[in-house]
Amino acid sequence: MTELPLVDVPSPRPVVESELIHQGMVWDVRAETVDLGAGGLVRREMLRHPGAVAVLALDESDRVLMIRQYRHPVGMDLWELPAGLLDIPGEDPLVGAKRELAEEADLKAERWDLLTEWFNSPGGSDEGLRLYLARDVQVVPTGERHQRTAEELDMPTRWVPLEEARDAVLAGAIHNSAAVIGILAACVARDLGWATLRPADSPWPIHPRPS
Repeated sequence: MTELPLVDVPSPRPVVESELIHQGMVWDVRAETVDLGAGGLVRREMLRHPGAVAVLALDESDRVLMIRQYRHPVGMDLWELPAGLLDIPGEDPLVGAKRELAEEADLKAERWDLLTEWFNSPGGSDEGLRLYLARDVQVVPTGERHQRTAEELDMPTRWVPLEEARDAVLAGAIHNSAAVIGILAACVARDLGWATLRPADSPWPIHPRPS
């Protein structure tokens, strides 16, 4: 048996047919017929998504900033990390992450590193999410703060010790994917002396910015 390297690699298959089923406000739904070679032709429906970024902001006491937001599809108030869509054409993901931290939490940070990245649901969506670690955090001056509306209007925030957040994840008390992955990744990275962190401006070739 050939032992393959433990790394995900791009390997797109030929698309024979592509059909727009639904054009939405944020993402579209497409149906594509794909040639799998020996596997034949298969038809798959998928979400075409602009991608997103999230921020794990950590203070000098190793507390993570969490926000609680209502999510209508699941009908729940969820504890999350500051996050948002990459829906501004031409915006760099790191710039988007800084914008989301300021808009959702009234915070800015002097030190930024790349913590991890993933596909949220690759069986049915091309949404990629990149998670940044933000440290040396400061409060945005009152006069420079973003005016929040809709679901973002009333979002309680809380600084939570990283260990407490980890225990909440493992107890099944936190369900947001970015929060779950980010908190666990931060715990491991910290235990390894932050040696696993990558530069915040690292290339993201598997999820290019939308045009």
